[in-house]
Amino acid sequence: MTELFGGLPDAFASDTDVQLLDTTLRDGEQAPGVSLSPAEKAEIARRLDRANVSVIEAGSACTGSGERETIRRVTALDLDATVTSFTRGVRGDVDLALDCDVDGVNLVVPASDRHVERKVGTTRDEVIEKTAELVAYARDHGLWVEVIGEDGSRADLGFLERLMAAAFDAGADRVCYADTVGHAGPERTHEVVSTLAALGPTSTHTHDDLGLAMTNVYASLAAGADLVHATVNGVGERAGNVALEEVAVALHHCYGVDTVKLDELHDLGQLVARATGVDLPPNKAVVGQNAFTHESGIHTDGTLKDDAMYEPYPPETVGRERRLVLGKHAGRAGVRAALDEHGVSATDEDLAAVVERVKALGDRGKRVTDADLLAIAEDVQGRERDRRVELIDLTAASGGGTPTASVRLLVDGEERVASGTGSGPVDAAVEAVRAALGPSADAQLDSYHVDAITGGTDALVTVEVQMSRGDRTVTVASSDADITRASVEAMVDALDRLLAAEPKTAPADD
Repeated sequence: MTELFGGLPDAFASDTDVQLLDTTLRDGEQAPGVSLSPAEKAEIARRLDRANVSVIEAGSACTGSGERETIRRVTALDLDATVTSFTRGVRGDVDLALDCDVDGVNLVVPASDRHVERKVGTTRDEVIEKTAELVAYARDHGLWVEVIGEDGSRADLGFLERLMAAAFDAGADRVCYADTVGHAGPERTHEVVSTLAALGPTSTHTHDDLGLAMTNVYASLAAGADLVHATVNGVGERAGNVALEEVAVALHHCYGVDTVKLDELHDLGQLVARATGVDLPPNKAVVGQNAFTHESGIHTDGTLKDDAMYEPYPPETVGRERRLVLGKHAGRAGVRAALDEHGVSATDEDLAAVVERVKALGDRGKRVTDADLLAIAEDVQGRERDRRVELIDLTAASGGGTPTASVRLLVDGEERVASGTGSGPVDAAVEAVRAALGPSADAQLDSYHVDAITGGTDALVTVEVQMSRGDRTVTVASSDADITRASVEAMVDALDRLLAAEPKTAPADD
């Protein structure tokens, strides 16, 4: 215990070579309700490779013809990463993997008696014999081979050692400790991985059922493992896998060990969240919305004085930006900084009044958006808002055919009408707005979030959007019983706020 938790050994230094194997496309897709299309898998694989992930497990070739076609799309990308297929202890699975032109296989064989006897219905000796045969077969066909002892954390350690020794003798490139059901604590993990690492290169595959996935990764590395299986955002079956971005950042920050390009992690996390439909918790490490967001007056004031005051590492490290948001905990420094960001100057007296009203809004349980702040400032200072873009009318239809929408906007006093199509009524309406505004609509939609704030079939929904144009960003919320109208009103208001600080374009001479 003292050796394990006293820190990683001296040999685990910045020149230590730790690699990451991403299994988002296989183990991650086993999360309930997740199904990735071939195009989504190919794009995720491309982005993983761009981040310099060493090994990408592209899927399980034995799943079916559709999965094999998807794996082929990944192998056809000619990535720098080693691309593998998950295979069972069956020769036919290795053949199917070969047909997909993968670089290697992750060969899973039963390790615990529960799996050996009850799941597969065989004996320990037969598992060892068959594993050695399959490893030799795969190696003879030019494949990189990793042998995974399924349920290894609950296996008899003596048997697991014999099994993996036989795998190495047959030519396996590495073996893997698998805490298949997130059962083990770090002491057990350290014991097992130490035994396997004494035989040869060892990987670790941990799940988070006890909230110990990251702890068990550290225990594995301390015990001699040099490759970590992980998924983007920790997505996976049950409580998920250890999160790739957390492993990468923690190793870099705490131990100076580099594994991947950290500035790719935020965009990668957003891509996987969209593709899987698994929303990121706001407080998720590294990629969660709140990871670099400050509201508390004390924290905001400190952050404005020193970026590192309340952050372990700069947000730019992982491709992010720092955000200061307003609510019941807002202070004068944070409110002034937010107003300055939007080009609004305020006297000390006006600032005090704005802060008071921002806090009052926050006390009612409402998140104060940029539009709220600017509206409060306008009211306190007695300024009339000169709108540049205003929604006059909206119609949308989606039944029976391609969703369509048309909008009527007032833009700098000129009425504009446009229509659009999309994958749904909201998408169609957004396209209509963009068509009506033309070049003025070149803003980026950074986030789109919907909350039902009343119950029933006529529920009132609030749509919150964050949009950016150049170096300016605004967040606007709109509520309505019609999600399409709420979405368009929020977008139009955001675009209006972004354009407010820009000079109007003079009409061209005839």
